[in-house]
Amino acid sequence: MDLSIVVPLIDEAESLPELTEWIVRVMNENHYSYEIIMVDDGSSDNSWSVIENLRLNNPHIKGIKFQRNYGKSAALNEGFKAARGNVVITMDADLQDSPDEIPELRKMILEDGFDIVSGWKKKRYDNTLSKNIPSKLFNAATRKVSGIYLHDFNCGLKAYKRNVIKSIEVYGEMHRYIPLLAKWAGFKKFGEKVVEHRRRKYGVTKFGWRRFINGFLDLVSIIFVGKFRKNPMHFFGLWGTFSFLFGLGVFIYLTISKFFFDKTGMTQRPLFFFAILAMIIGTQLFLAGFIGELISRNSPERNSYLVEEKAGINQPHELA
Repeated sequence: MDLSIVVPLIDEAESLPELTEWIVRVMNENHYSYEIIMVDDGSSDNSWSVIENLRLNNPHIKGIKFQRNYGKSAALNEGFKAARGNVVITMDADLQDSPDEIPELRKMILEDGFDIVSGWKKKRYDNTLSKNIPSKLFNAATRKVSGIYLHDFNCGLKAYKRNVIKSIEVYGEMHRYIPLLAKWAGFKKFGEKVVEHRRRKYGVTKFGWRRFINGFLDLVSIIFVGKFRKNPMHFFGLWGTFSFLFGLGVFIYLTISKFFFDKTGMTQRPLFFFAILAMIIGTQLFLAGFIGELISRNSPERNSYLVEEKAGINQPHELA
């Protein structure tokens, strides 16, 4: 199959027929074999009914329905599991991403050799102060810590090689960091394409300040996991050792001070309790690192494309 189009959505019933018609027109004009995987992330409107009706008229459409809202990352992860195309395109369902960009994105993957091509909405129609400035700060911070120089990490319009999406697991709010997940899985070629950004035609934006708070926390989490996931003792053991030695040093100082300089009882000095606390924290951190090492060394390898293929996880979830 040439293409899998993965469309995560929530409460986008009005836009789905027009989006589907647009995608199908592009697919037919370019003679692609394709599938459209729509993942309903717990919509409260009639989005699922619309998907079922679209499916009746077009067998290329497949649907996955969540019983409640799990988030965009979970929706993408399930869509990736179901995808069978050689190239996988992700796009939002709100008609702000143009399906006309798909042929060029596919060309950049197959002919230019990129593992991931990310859209860059250079000219936007939603440049509100509450969205534009935080978005620029987020992208700048992500570029700095990841070493991947993309302008718009959060753009929903992206293209992937098949083995990229089969080699990563997207969870939490990690859909913003898929290029970084791919980098840690061993993929190195990242491309970028300026894409058209369209005004929202139906519904309301799902954007909120909470996204940036969660995004920042996930960035800290993914940096930590990416750096220390295979050797947690390097982090916990290091700081645990420093904490324990600091507490031990203070304790030795207090002991010497009691016998030679100050006859005040050790337990009557606040520094004594700081020393005990530092030693306890150091011991706990060291044990956390040790347990983390045991878990890390006994966990199955998640980044094996061949193993996943044999396990059959790429089989699509179709409508009944």
